[in-house]
Amino acid sequence: MTATPDPAAWSCPAPLRDQPTVVLGHGGGGRLSAELIEHLFLPAFAGTPLAGTLAELGDSAVLDLAPGVRLAFSTDSYVVRPRFFPGGNIGDLAVNGTVNDLAVSGAVPFALSVGAILEEGLDLEELGVIATTMGAAARAAGVSLVTGDTKVVDAGHGDGVYLNTAGIGLAPAGLELGPGRIRPGDAVLLSGPIGLHGIAVLSVREGLEFGADIATDSAPVTALTQALVGGGADLGVSMMRDPTRGGVAATLNEMARSSGTGIEIIEGAVPVPEVVRAACGLLGLDPLYIANEGRVVAVVRPERAEQALAAMRGTAVGAQSVRIGTVTDEHPGVVVARTGIGGSRVVDLPLAEQLPRIC
Repeated sequence: MTATPDPAAWSCPAPLRDQPTVVLGHGGGGRLSAELIEHLFLPAFAGTPLAGTLAELGDSAVLDLAPGVRLAFSTDSYVVRPRFFPGGNIGDLAVNGTVNDLAVSGAVPFALSVGAILEEGLDLEELGVIATTMGAAARAAGVSLVTGDTKVVDAGHGDGVYLNTAGIGLAPAGLELGPGRIRPGDAVLLSGPIGLHGIAVLSVREGLEFGADIATDSAPVTALTQALVGGGADLGVSMMRDPTRGGVAATLNEMARSSGTGIEIIEGAVPVPEVVRAACGLLGLDPLYIANEGRVVAVVRPERAEQALAAMRGTAVGAQSVRIGTVTDEHPGVVVARTGIGGSRVVDLPLAEQLPRIC
């Protein structure tokens, strides 16, 4: 019998990527983004009181302000093209994206700021629709839009409208989530079908029709995350993330690399809607790398996995939650997918992003 090769050796070495200028891939949530943060921003910010390491950096930070007082803080910018897509637009995407970054830290979001960079010539009626959508999304998520800023740039020097939202939330005292809590044997859970947001945006951007209705999955996930960690719940949660840019693949790689563990998923267990599967097959894309905006990946203790799944399925956004894999002490830092034909493949961190300008 032939020994199975070490999965860590299956990845081809990445080419040299010394870049004298910023490229689109630097904003894609993959290797280029990580390199930009690690080699440019972190050294520049070193020495500030709360500066962390790349392994510690998530999409939000939880700050201990005083005994028993913990505040979660997040900021994000939205440059999606086109601004309107099936099921949503840049406005509700901006609200839900920041709410979700806070929610997966275990916090309950309660306030957002909004910064709008507008291009001269933008139709005010369109801007009104975006603003109205933001307000509706904030009310649905249970947060308030409390402060903001507006700037206008010359015609031809923007793309209609870019939005920045920053948010704050209250995190429970004593709750610790993060890569340091992940252990071999932990179960990897996913809150529902993947790829809908990315393919919905792509369908409008490229004028494609896939023979079935498709809409973004953009939605607030606070109800789901609080079902796992709120109100004194103890469902053995180690870490949560929302798989946005770079999709589920980037999220799992972040978890594996920052925790020093391996992750093994069952490819057939990952729920992929037929329209997403068809679109990816047509375009040569991998659903695991397609962006989502209303999904959660949670790592939980194995003995609590079924209870955690039940809690997730008890929420509207998590009704189709499933277990997709397991944390292992084999191949540290590497994500491996077991295929339907009995083989294996490495699910690597994307270099950049299959679909840029998706959020």
